[in-house]
Amino acid sequence: MEKHHQPMSHDKASEFRPFCSAVTPHMRTFHLSWLNLFSCFFTTFSIPPLLPIIRHDLNLTAGDIGRAGSASFASSILSRLLMGPICDLVGPRRASGILSLITAPVILLTSIASTPGQFIAVRFLVGFSLANFVANQFWMSSMFTESVVGTANAFSAGWANTGSGVTQLLMPLIYSSLLTYLPSSTAWRYSFIVPAVFQAVTGVLVLAFGHDNTNNRKQNNNIPLAPKENKLKVIFGGLGDYRGWILGLVYGFSFGVEMTTDNIIAQYFYDRFGVKLQIAGTIAACFGMTNLFARPMGGFVSDKMGKRFGVRGRLWGLWIVQTVAGLLCMLLGRVDSLWSSITVMCCFSVSVQAASGLTFGVVPFVSKRSLGVISGMTGSGGTMGAVVTQMLLFSGDNLSKQASISLMGLMMILCTLPVTLIYFPQWGGIFSAPSPHYDYDQENYTLLE
Repeated sequence: MEKHHQPMSHDKASEFRPFCSAVTPHMRTFHLSWLNLFSCFFTTFSIPPLLPIIRHDLNLTAGDIGRAGSASFASSILSRLLMGPICDLVGPRRASGILSLITAPVILLTSIASTPGQFIAVRFLVGFSLANFVANQFWMSSMFTESVVGTANAFSAGWANTGSGVTQLLMPLIYSSLLTYLPSSTAWRYSFIVPAVFQAVTGVLVLAFGHDNTNNRKQNNNIPLAPKENKLKVIFGGLGDYRGWILGLVYGFSFGVEMTTDNIIAQYFYDRFGVKLQIAGTIAACFGMTNLFARPMGGFVSDKMGKRFGVRGRLWGLWIVQTVAGLLCMLLGRVDSLWSSITVMCCFSVSVQAASGLTFGVVPFVSKRSLGVISGMTGSGGTMGAVVTQMLLFSGDNLSKQASISLMGLMMILCTLPVTLIYFPQWGGIFSAPSPHYDYDQENYTLLE
């Protein structure tokens, strides 16, 4: 067993130090987990920044592009739902590493796509890799105590989500560098070798150096089951918890909106303001790369609100921040100058990504036994929200992109309201006090310790 050099509680780290070395199993797991998920986001969103070129070669219509975007999210709905129980059964290390290795070669199929149908199919298959988000959050919740789990979840997911911004910046540069030696129709196809190799390497690293828990890297991270309890009870217990469904809906209109924006923002600036491809990619990168600090900030705020006001404080923080994000999204669709749009976009980016961090500051408190299921439900809600917004607002020519963006903001505000219905008997809800008849010993079995 390795010697641990940080405060511990029941084999979980009670302090989170993201900038320290990866000596302990906890921090090594943290760095491997976010880097692996980073590569999945890099791969999945490597296509949108090159769409102005790809759509010309493949004769893609606006409807084709919208359907392809929806397809990339649709595939991860089912895969995220399945990933939660899989993590409960085999542990997050194997689930995450194997999925990365299986899906890494898929992006190479983009290079042989020649029709809109083939292009949509490739985007559908590539989206399966985003199920690693569930493994990432499950893993962090298993490695860190409740006092820092919101921060750990948010840093891990936030740093990983910057992959969607980095790819917006790098893919046009990779394409431009290949133009020196290859024609345009060949250069963009060869560009996808980079994300495929990157994702495969991170998958190998996770399997080789990751830890399912702090005592035995080859052992599953499963929580010991009580007598007579079985896996089906754990799964259906999570699926039957209404709080998981509400968090899935709320996350659908924070992270889901973020994913939709990643899909359309480069093309939006390219078409509306006439900027060059590289400039549009740089602007879009600013949106994704604020995850470097915005989502961690949301997790940090959630933990601070939790320490001062309990879980009720976490819920209040989530509701307020996501509502502000919705208002900024509405404003983004209404401003009509380049620099004003960039400024509002950056503010919107910070708030919507912080809301995602705040959401997963609540998730670990819903159920300890069904943590993987609740994480999967919430994570799937994120991609479901992306599918809904992409299909309703960005898959045709009936609405301008400006109007669609503003309507997306309104949907965010309305779909955040159910947070007020979440109630924990021992902690209360936004407008409700804790139950005076709550039996702690009975409920403690199913809640995060």
